[in-house]
Amino acid sequence: MSGLSDREKAFENKFAHDQELKFKAEARRNKLLGLWVAGLIGKDDAEAYAKEVVMADLAEAGNEDVFRKLRADLDAAGVTLSDEDLRTKMVDLLGEAIDQITNS
Repeated sequence: MSGLSDREKAFENKFAHDQELKFKAEARRNKLLGLWVAGLIGKDDAEAYAKEVVMADLAEAGNEDVFRKLRADLDAAGVTLSDEDLRTKMVDLLGEAIDQITNS
């Protein structure tokens, strides 16, 4: 029975590790998005804006809360960017964030 218990524990540890990496990657992606959008909308304090974007992700599960914040801020600043381009950038920066986390 010990072998089965060890396998279960290893699986649980891997799952927890994967979830932690996912959380870190999404937080890093959101920071990168915030820095990028801050430049587009002319924010003076890009770091502070990036923190706002990271915090926006805590509103609900998934990426829609971040998307809505960015969309609203872009629209308010009069920046023309399609939803498709914004979502593509979100995916691209998630890949970049994963690379940064796994290579650090």
